[in-house]
Amino acid sequence: MAETRKVQKFEDALKRLEEIVEKLEAGDQPLEKSLGLFEEGIKLARFCSTKLNEAEKKISLLIKNKEGELELKSFDTKDENLFEAGEEKNQ
Repeated sequence: MAETRKVQKFEDALKRLEEIVEKLEAGDQPLEKSLGLFEEGIKLARFCSTKLNEAEKKISLLIKNKEGELELKSFDTKDENLFEAGEEKNQ
């Protein structure tokens, strides 16, 4: 039987997911308990993934343009120029 918890915080979900992984890795749970833990773990992993995706969308970076003015840019992990500009700004 899976433990049902309504998790509202990412940190709480991640902590519970880590507990589940430890229990499953120990290998001392009966099959039914392991299946329940696995199911709960999948739900928590999806929840955490969703929260991380939402957080990534909210991140914005202030970057100086060529004129030295700050402009708001959307965070894009694929845009290497954002990281280079940020490094130059910090130097």
